[in-house]
Amino acid sequence: MTDMISDSDLRDILRKTRCIAMVGLSPDPLRPSHFVGRYLSLRGYRVIPVNPGHAGKTLFGETVRASLADCPSEVDMIDIFRRSDQVPPIVAEAIERLPALRTVWLQIGVESEEAERMAREKGLAFVQNRCPKIEHQRLFGELRKGGFNTGIISSKL
Repeated sequence: MTDMISDSDLRDILRKTRCIAMVGLSPDPLRPSHFVGRYLSLRGYRVIPVNPGHAGKTLFGETVRASLADCPSEVDMIDIFRRSDQVPPIVAEAIERLPALRTVWLQIGVESEEAERMAREKGLAFVQNRCPKIEHQRLFGELRKGGFNTGIISSKL
């Protein structure tokens, strides 16, 4: 599996993305998906929650959707919080239903060769086994404020 993506490519994805459908976003504030969704929404991304068990509720100012088919057409990234074996049909649905899709992102611990193949065949960016919240913090300077060595050299404080 290809899991090597440059910091430059990650930064480019995060700068260009506007609307993220988060598959598996939980309304429980103690769940990792909730932390990620909240963080991204506070950074200006439109976060569309996708969770059939909570459809109709509101999270981060958006109605929770039952499926990707219920998402607005401007979704340009999906972020998947599901087991690896559940990923290929999610990616297939996203490719079919989301005309503005540019990026497929699989959370930490989630990998799929089949999903990668499908995404790359459609010319989509593909990221796996990473978290957009962590990458955003690392690449845009927020982790340095907490004393973490991010490996990014910058003259900004």
